[in-house]
Amino acid sequence: MTTRFPNRTFALLGALFLGAAASLPAAAPAFAEGVAVPYTIKDGKGDIHLYNGYRRYGDACLRCHGPDGSGGSYAPDLTESLHRLSEDVFKDTVINGRISTAKANSVMPPFGESQDVVLYLDDIYAYLKARSDGALGRGKPERFDK
Repeated sequence: MTTRFPNRTFALLGALFLGAAASLPAAAPAFAEGVAVPYTIKDGKGDIHLYNGYRRYGDACLRCHGPDGSGGSYAPDLTESLHRLSEDVFKDTVINGRISTAKANSVMPPFGESQDVVLYLDDIYAYLKARSDGALGRGKPERFDK
């Protein structure tokens, strides 16, 4: 994955964030059919990261990708797209944007300078991946306490 941060502030922020994340103790991953997933759901409730992903998605992504990642008039259904896209490709697309070759005039703007997206990109991905995997239904997810 090639991640491009558009200015030195975000390049530094990205390096610090990725370096800090690597030094943190790993959380116990959830599993779906034997494969690690980036979210934890207990008794139908999501962890704080999944809940934050829902909130951040609503702020930055909903207007184009529709409610719950289910697609809109401007952008595709992300719950379907994440069956094909890797986490790295998803994140690279969010940070750097892209122009679709499949649809004329279809553009995903870059969000690499939006702190509300970049700082919570793992959470947004976890929320959408849980939706894509069918582990989380539509609407505001309930949150479990530690």
